[in-house]
Formats: sequence, C-alpha cells, structure tokens
Amino acid sequence: MFKNILLAGDGSQHSLRACEKAVYIAERTEGAHIKLIHVVDDLPIRTDVMDEEMKPRDIPEHRRRRVQHLIDYLEETGVSFEVKHVFGEPGPTIVREANDNAADLVIIGSRGLNQFQQMVLGSVSHKVAKRADCPVMIVK
Repeated sequence: MFKNILLAGDGSQHSLRACEKAVYIAERTEGAHIKLIHVVDDLPIRTDVMDEEMKPRDIPEHRRRRVQHLIDYLEETGVSFEVKHVFGEPGPTIVREANDNAADLVIIGSRGLNQFQQMVLGSVSHKVAKRADCPVMIVK
C-alpha cells in the first residue's frame, strides 16, 4: 500500500522515532522504498562558502553527518532507501518533494509544541500535513 515513503529527518530524536516507523511499514510492504530527505533550513555560513572544496549550494559534510545515525539505522535494517540533502525551508521543501515525486506516505517527527509555540513558531509537521497530497504520519 505505502511503497513510496518519504521520511523527513533532521537528526533529532523525533526523527529517529519517525525513521523507526518508516522501517516498520517498509518491512511489511513488498517493494517499499524509503527516501530520507534532510532539509538544511539555513543558508551556508561564510566558512562553508569560503571552503575551496565546496561548490555553490553543496551541503557541507559536517551538516550531512547530522542524519548519519538515521542512515546507519536504515542500512542495518536492509530496507531499500536513498538519501537526499537539500537547502530550503523545511515545510515547503518536504511538501514539494512529496507532491512532485508522488509519495504514498510522508512520515515526520513532531517536537510536541504547545499551542502558543505552534502559533508563534509554526509547526513543520502541521504545514506538511495541511499541504501534502498524500497521507502524513506524524510521529510524536
């Protein structure tokens, strides 16, 4: 049923729990594939840009390492997966990835903001749930 699973991960404990749910579903669905999207929500810092090895818009290795434990977990389980690192605003970037690639399911962790925090800060998981064309599983 859910073969094309988009997993939003930022390296937090919340995203690890979401990763575990994505694996649980993928292991029980023949032909399932997980795409881990890691959205870096800030612009490259000056030291990143000044690094001669860095091409414009490449995400530096130290930022990619934030989700390495998620990648390690996915590798251990043996499920089919790929990783995509991108710069952008998390909510719209995750929604665009889900909608443009016909995801069957988006799985995202939730920080558990209270109502005031959600009103002031906004919730990435809430934005994704409102705008994605497919079901969204929010893992608390």
